Amino acid sequence: MKIHFIAIGGSAMHNLAIALYQKGYQVTGSDDVIHDPSKSRLAKYNLLPERFGWFPDAITDAIDVVILGMHAKADNPELLKAQNLGLKIYSYPEFLYEQSKYKTRVVIGGSHGKTTITSMILHVLNYHDREVDYMVGAQLDGFETMVHLTEDNDFIVLEGDEYLSSPIDRRPKFHLYKPNIALISGIAWDHINVFPSFENYKEQFSIFTNSLTHGGIMVYNAEDTAVKEIVESAEHAIKKYPYTTPDFTIRNGITYIDSPDGELPLEIFGKHNLQNVAGAKWICQHMGIDEDDFYEAITSFHGASKRLEKIAENDATVIYKDFAHSPSKVAATTAAVKEQYQDRDVLACLELHTYSSLNTEFLREYRGALDKADKAVVFYSPDAVKIKQLEEVTKEEIATAFQRDDLLIYTDPKEFQEFLWKEPLVNSVVLLMSSGNYGGLDFEKVTALV
Repeated sequence: MKIHFIAIGGSAMHNLAIALYQKGYQVTGSDDVIHDPSKSRLAKYNLLPERFGWFPDAITDAIDVVILGMHAKADNPELLKAQNLGLKIYSYPEFLYEQSKYKTRVVIGGSHGKTTITSMILHVLNYHDREVDYMVGAQLDGFETMVHLTEDNDFIVLEGDEYLSSPIDRRPKFHLYKPNIALISGIAWDHINVFPSFENYKEQFSIFTNSLTHGGIMVYNAEDTAVKEIVESAEHAIKKYPYTTPDFTIRNGITYIDSPDGELPLEIFGKHNLQNVAGAKWICQHMGIDEDDFYEAITSFHGASKRLEKIAENDATVIYKDFAHSPSKVAATTAAVKEQYQDRDVLACLELHTYSSLNTEFLREYRGALDKADKAVVFYSPDAVKIKQLEEVTKEEIATAFQRDDLLIYTDPKEFQEFLWKEPLVNSVVLLMSSGNYGGLDFEKVTALV
């Protein structure tokens, strides 16, 4: 089968391209720009386009399937050519379903925690040498790619993103997988450019719940009010398994979780991560891993890439980098770090980088998100606001939104970096939260601060 990727450089797209190449398909692709690590990884498998750009002449009747990424636009010249030729065009979630419709599909959804929970499940399965197909949104230790597809494996574990499937398919990705087993970790309004209200956003999770196969299994966080309401009111014929935060203690900077065999030390921390452990345990049990084997494996899980990732530490200072950017993630991550390091000063730095976070109407959702930090900083780039064609955000609007009188706000990358270099970091924890890079912050230099 010959498969062509339009926008092959995306995180999920390039991993799917590699997985299909490894499965024996003939794979080609195009993109107008590709950055590392996608660029290097595609080059390793000779899948990197010879030149960047869109080339309609590359689209011919010899192509069996076109896979369309979100980075492309609806008027993409290659897409228009494929449509004119009547070629079969899939979004990547559609194609993943086609590759897995005869497998048991396990889909992990939620506004936050889905990457971590999916990573936990795969870590436990890998620890016990259980082979499964998968798609996850972060690079994991012990796994070469973020997508793995075979003909033989019975299970596929999919991270269920609620964002749109493609420029010509406005359905959320997780609506397309039709899971046999699913999980919802939490619901907190996000992607306001697509879902204009919280009610509209919640509705997507209701549709997801009702998309389970008849008699399927839904594991859900019963401590999240919106999740509990949606799952427990669903009339679809499914089995429902709630989970809550397990009992735990923190001693000498280490979190211990209660298990049937007593306390077990974890390499991760935070109430939200303990909830993630509880959800992952249910999923693994439904996949045939017993409770004792789950606990044995989870003690060696040290987190998903970019999720509370410790990048530097000495006796006086610890520095974490985290992908958190939505209000609920920022609040949970900040609270987790403060709870773990109660005897240290926590400096929490947040970059407003996404479409939602730079929207003046959405900003008020951040109220209280940084309250647990001893010192709080917000950085945003006015250039990012212009690129996203949003109304200019003012420092006053940010200060009003966060409702914190001592909040420091920076808009100049150099000024923010100078602040970090000069800040006394004795007996402290630095938390850098962003899906961006603070206008070009050199994280190697940051690690040199300790």
